[in-house]
Amino acid sequence: MFRRRSQAESEAPETVTVESEVRDPEAPKGRPTPKRSEAQANRKTRVTPPKDRKEASKVARQRAREDREAQRTALITGDERALPVRDKGPVRRFCRDFVDSRISAAEFFLPSAVLILIMSIMPSATLKNISLLAWAFAIVLIILDSFRLNFTLKKQLRKRFPDANLKGCTPYAIMRSLQMRRLRLPKPQVKRGEKI
Repeated sequence: MFRRRSQAESEAPETVTVESEVRDPEAPKGRPTPKRSEAQANRKTRVTPPKDRKEASKVARQRAREDREAQRTALITGDERALPVRDKGPVRRFCRDFVDSRISAAEFFLPSAVLILIMSIMPSATLKNISLLAWAFAIVLIILDSFRLNFTLKKQLRKRFPDANLKGCTPYAIMRSLQMRRLRLPKPQVKRGEKI
């Protein structure tokens, strides 16, 4: 591998066959010619890059700021076109509406947790014991409610969207049910108890 060439090998002239370098204009270029629609789309999307790095980063920050602002307003108004990918589509919209139309135990966890914490720091031993039982009761209630939500949502999704990809829909709905209704984003579009 690393040995020296013998003198006979090094003195022998190397023969290289060179094919004609002239390319036939009708010959293929090694890749297919793009369709007219693709070429026009590429021309429209191509942007001349800024000449210096500072200007490029400034343009990138401005573009990112505009995208974030568009997403924020879409989350508040519920506009499907500018929503993040996580929230887009009719399946995710149905999941949101399904969760927003019902009352879940998990959305009341935060206010009840504050009360339970206040009870647990009281000097009374009875209140501390009640707070421990309240913690356990709240957690069990949330778990049972999440199982119920999971089961009923999967059933509704299979019935309404038989051919759609349902991966990740139930965790999405469960995480939404854990938030207080007022703090949910995208904002709820249906009232409680409303039929979907």
